[in-house]
Amino acid sequence: MALSAFSVTRHFTRLRDPRRRHCKRHLLIDIIVIALCATICGANDWQQIVTFAQQRHDWLKSFLALPNGIPSHDTFERVFDRLDPQAFVGCFQRWVETLTEALALKHVAIDGKTMRHSGRAVPKVKPLHIVSAWATEQHLTLGQVAVDEKSNEITAIPQLLELLDVHGALVTIDAMGCQKAIAKQIVAAGGDYVLSVKDNQPNLRTDIQETIAAVLDHGREGVEFQTFDTTDQKHGRDEARSYLIVTDLAKIRNREEWAALKVIGMYTSTRIVAGQRSDEAHYFIGSRAAGAEVYGKALREHWGIENKLHWQLDVTFAEDANRVQRRQGGQNLALLRRLALSLLKRHSSKASMACKRLAAALNPALLEEILRASTNLGKV
Repeated sequence: MALSAFSVTRHFTRLRDPRRRHCKRHLLIDIIVIALCATICGANDWQQIVTFAQQRHDWLKSFLALPNGIPSHDTFERVFDRLDPQAFVGCFQRWVETLTEALALKHVAIDGKTMRHSGRAVPKVKPLHIVSAWATEQHLTLGQVAVDEKSNEITAIPQLLELLDVHGALVTIDAMGCQKAIAKQIVAAGGDYVLSVKDNQPNLRTDIQETIAAVLDHGREGVEFQTFDTTDQKHGRDEARSYLIVTDLAKIRNREEWAALKVIGMYTSTRIVAGQRSDEAHYFIGSRAAGAEVYGKALREHWGIENKLHWQLDVTFAEDANRVQRRQGGQNLALLRRLALSLLKRHSSKASMACKRLAAALNPALLEEILRASTNLGKV
């Protein structure tokens, strides 16, 4: 078995080694491949990565050089803390591009997640906040940008969009990203947007509320507005959702400042859990000329980034509990987790993520299948 058998690793071979030449006892590609394999198999920190490598030394030696054996956990920590996160993301992007060329992106969800234990009180370091792009249909992380706190998402989202090819895709972002410049950037790149509207755009929200109220009072279904309804009954919870879109934008102030704006809308949800009822209403804008069902499905699928990415990272990969406080090391380790999760999701096994990781740790043949999953460009 050769390293080239794993197409995902080929994209990291050109990564610049940040170490001084005379200090190198281990190859950079060996360090990266070991860390990726260990992360897939359940390792969540540097010590666990070394433990995995020591137990799988003979298997790793079959395709890695390992000139001086298995690196220490200090070596892993130093190398990943010195790697340029932007260059590391660039390697990741090249792998993603090989997939997205064959798998047309229809929907991209963008959202942020805080690694709560990555900060410290003295000296004060704020927790690292990672803004990720998620291909909802392919269950694939497309890229990430790190910031020090959630409020900086406004600056991180444009940087993330620059990394992505969103041509033809519908991009959904929560209210933090409801900015005119972001809408313009998405449209200029050939994509469409669905942006949630909250109090950070008070005039826009008020105009949407008043327009929808007037349309509901006087409009005709299918002409002035469209609706789409869904119901779910899972785990003792009943939930009904109703999506409404309006294409009459006459009462939206400064509507020309929102690039290609075509739709405003509202969706309501009613939940009944253990006999207790709760009602919520949310508002949004969109640039795609489409019906209420298209918008309803996009808004519903947007939360896949929470359930299928962020939740998995916290529950299965223990990301929220990770205490790596150095900024570059934290970013690079976060990207490694997202790469591992994407590879695990692409494998055809229907087992839970935790069971897949355990099985890969116990069975090197299965781990090889997971690493080769990037060569399978069929249905995800």
